[in-house]
Amino acid sequence: MAQIFHRSTNTIARASIVGAGLLAAGLFALGYAYQRSPFVTLVNVPRAQQVPFSHQHHVQGVGLDCRYCHTSVEDASFAGIPPTQTCMNCHSQIWNQAAILEPVRESWKTGEPLEWVRVHDLGDFVYFPHNVHVAKGVACVTCHGRVDKMALTWKANTLYMEWCLQCHRNPAKYLTPKEAIFQMDWQPPANREELGKELIQRNNVHTRTDCSTCHR
Repeated sequence: MAQIFHRSTNTIARASIVGAGLLAAGLFALGYAYQRSPFVTLVNVPRAQQVPFSHQHHVQGVGLDCRYCHTSVEDASFAGIPPTQTCMNCHSQIWNQAAILEPVRESWKTGEPLEWVRVHDLGDFVYFPHNVHVAKGVACVTCHGRVDKMALTWKANTLYMEWCLQCHRNPAKYLTPKEAIFQMDWQPPANREELGKELIQRNNVHTRTDCSTCHR
């Protein structure tokens, strides 16, 4: 019986199978890289706001403590967005005619709150209590980065579950003494993990990785 297919068909078939496998692997790698790119995660991407609030100016320049604006960070699950009154405590006296602050003055006059764009916006399926993390020794800079160097605020970390689990599995590498939690420029000692182990005992920290810890 005459040969139906040319001998090269076998080579083409093998090459097609290998090519399909490489294409699938390439598409997977591309999708993986895309999901972790700044285009999706917005890491290191400054977010435009109705009022260009500069943490760099207010924290590093003026010396405001995080808790002056984020008043509930030690007592509630949410850090809190400051009301217009907090802004006007200073800006009724200084820069009180600046055009850039007109939305703040308008908010104060009308009672309508300013609309801020959330920079760290976790999904509704994630439970993240700020007060618990602060009480256990997690510093602001651990999650939010050096906001004292941000003229416009951006995300310093992805906040993906795999990123959170690094700390939940080994908290000793990330804990900070309570007196330094709100200090942006605190430098950990060379024996960071030894200090962390001490803080684990002192603050009664447990490694929690079960789903119900964050998903309720």
